[in-house]
Amino acid sequence: MLSAQAHHHARAIDQALRAPLRNPGPPGRILESWRRSFEQHHLDPGCLQGPRILSRYELRQHQQAAEDFLRVADGELGALHARIAAADYCVLLADAQGQTLDYRVSDRLGEECRRAGLYLGTCWSEQEEGTCGVAAVLTDRAPVTVHKADHFRAAFTGLTCTAAPVFAPNGELLGVLDVSAPRSPDDRRSQLLIQQFTRDSAQRIENAYFMHSAQGDWVLCGHAQASYLETQPEWLLAWDASGRLTGFNRPARQLCLEQLGYLPQRLEELFGRDAVTRLREDDPEPLRLGEAHLHARVRAPRRRVGTVIPLVRAQVDIEPEQEPRVTLALATAQRLHRHGLPILVTGETGTGKEVFARALHQGGDRSAKPFVALNCAALPESLIESELFGHAPGAFTGAQRQGHVGLIVVADGGTLFLDEIGDMPLVLQTRLLRVLAEGEVLPVGSAQPRRVDVRLVCATHRDLAERVAAGLFREDLLYRLNGAVFQLPPLRERADRLALARRLLAEECGDRPAPDLAPQVQEAILAHDWPGNVRELRNVLRYACALCDGALISLDHLPASLRPGGAPAIEPLPAVDSPERRLILAALVRHRWKAIPTARALGISRATLYRRLKLHGIVMPHRQPGDQEPA
Repeated sequence: MLSAQAHHHARAIDQALRAPLRNPGPPGRILESWRRSFEQHHLDPGCLQGPRILSRYELRQHQQAAEDFLRVADGELGALHARIAAADYCVLLADAQGQTLDYRVSDRLGEECRRAGLYLGTCWSEQEEGTCGVAAVLTDRAPVTVHKADHFRAAFTGLTCTAAPVFAPNGELLGVLDVSAPRSPDDRRSQLLIQQFTRDSAQRIENAYFMHSAQGDWVLCGHAQASYLETQPEWLLAWDASGRLTGFNRPARQLCLEQLGYLPQRLEELFGRDAVTRLREDDPEPLRLGEAHLHARVRAPRRRVGTVIPLVRAQVDIEPEQEPRVTLALATAQRLHRHGLPILVTGETGTGKEVFARALHQGGDRSAKPFVALNCAALPESLIESELFGHAPGAFTGAQRQGHVGLIVVADGGTLFLDEIGDMPLVLQTRLLRVLAEGEVLPVGSAQPRRVDVRLVCATHRDLAERVAAGLFREDLLYRLNGAVFQLPPLRERADRLALARRLLAEECGDRPAPDLAPQVQEAILAHDWPGNVRELRNVLRYACALCDGALISLDHLPASLRPGGAPAIEPLPAVDSPERRLILAALVRHRWKAIPTARALGISRATLYRRLKLHGIVMPHRQPGDQEPA
């Protein structure tokens, strides 16, 4: 049974919708929202039920998706709440779906706000809750105050809610800033000051997000008065090196539409043909846009490129006992790594990026802690997430009953090495970015994050800048990873090829004495182009060790590809790569190309393994293409 207050509110809405001219009602925006809530969304104005609340897992998922937005807005949310907390207001930040992802409330008001529905994870779309502050902004994309009985549902008629939109540089709605109170005077004019605070804070968040998003572009900051230019720029425009406009804040967008009648695509449409050159110079003269004049300053791009140590240089005539470029790079990387700087190792496939990372860890101050490696290209997307972040018991079909500790947690206190980071799926890049930014990891299916302290080393053979341009890699994650970039030289450019071959031979032979290399074999090693780099050299030596029973490796012990007139060094890959192929290759490498332990690790029989090898065109180092597999 409805309470008297709920019954009275439902009757007032019914009368306003039936005869809006005879019954004085709320402002036009509110009345239209009431009509949609009743006729389109079929909501009950007398309902006293509170808003839907996201589960903790759903909330974390949505927070991760809006990570940049939340991080940029965090400081302004705190500052705004500090100004209004004494008047018993709370601050909420919702995403573009109306879900509250962050909020600020004082301890003495927390429980009252919770009972009123002002809480983290609440959902305020018009389809679910009818007329309210957040829903009105989502619908009309303009600031609003929904005061007490303006709310459609009786459950919220005690609230006053003032909300304002926050837009991205491309004009899309990022979210809604809302300032609410569980009680207030009946006169809506009591909210005028709160309206101004809310609009100003929303604009500051929008401008901060604009500057964050435009780090790689030129940015014009403008204001009608020169004295406000440095502290409170009103108009923000961004453009790339070619003069293409890439973003507008809301006042700049409105100014262009007012003065030009359309939204321009290039800078010269605003300020003339020489605008790109002129705006990069120190020009104190105000700019003219139609009838408007504005004082401006220009900020150059601030894209961080990391500290790059180029190691691929011209071949020099040195003693072939070591490669000084790699030695110098390792010493430099160890110093940077000890100070917590993330290291990015680049180079062709097989150049020894993981070996470099292991040496970096072993020579550092965390050598007694774990070194944990994951090849992002060797596992399918569904497995990478669980392996990296772990999962709670029963988090998904096939999950381990007792749960699984992710590799990030295993590496706590030590070094986490992510090989082929360029192949990490975008959704996992977002989660990794959160780990780096906040120092905590959230297992799949869990609502409880865990603090971690890891030093990160990543490696890739891909051009990450090209991946960013193609939309396959997050630009903000690239900035996090490339604190120092080390490019390893390909084997064909290294002067220590023979010394390296002897070291690899010693590793392969273990306890027994390593055979020597015949002069013809040394010449073959020096003459070969090594497209597979150190990985190919190791496989060749493993092949030779398997065939050599004496103290000298001869040409007969080498694969045909290294003999004069032999076949190409690397068998061509199948036309289509696949996650299964990468998974099998990773297992083979991990188990030193031994069939039985590899099959056991993959959970298949040896016969099945050989069938899969044939299917994917994988040739064991000690076999030749066309050889028959064992029964």
